[in-house]
Amino acid sequence: MKTDFVEIFQTIRAAMQPYAALGFTNRENSDRTFDLWSDKNIKTGPDQRSETFFASITADHQEATLKTNFGHEVLKGASILKIKELDEGLMNQIEEALAVGYRLFKEKEWV
Repeated sequence: MKTDFVEIFQTIRAAMQPYAALGFTNRENSDRTFDLWSDKNIKTGPDQRSETFFASITADHQEATLKTNFGHEVLKGASILKIKELDEGLMNQIEEALAVGYRLFKEKEWV
């Protein structure tokens, strides 16, 4: 079980990095923040956007925070998961949530 927030951040960032090769753009990649965005022009209702947030991981001195633009059971329907401990089971759930989110973006042609 990992409890160091920097180590938790680095582990989750490593799981997110392959998505940059699948059509997402990384805007911030520091020792405390990593994010992914789609730069595809999309229309949602009356609005048109030239960018759409996918996911990010940040770390501070108290916790690591995973934010997403999709709900999943690991996030309990929310878009933010605060992580103070990371075990293999939770990491597997996070990886699954990212994969589900990617499939959702792909189906909607957002990436």
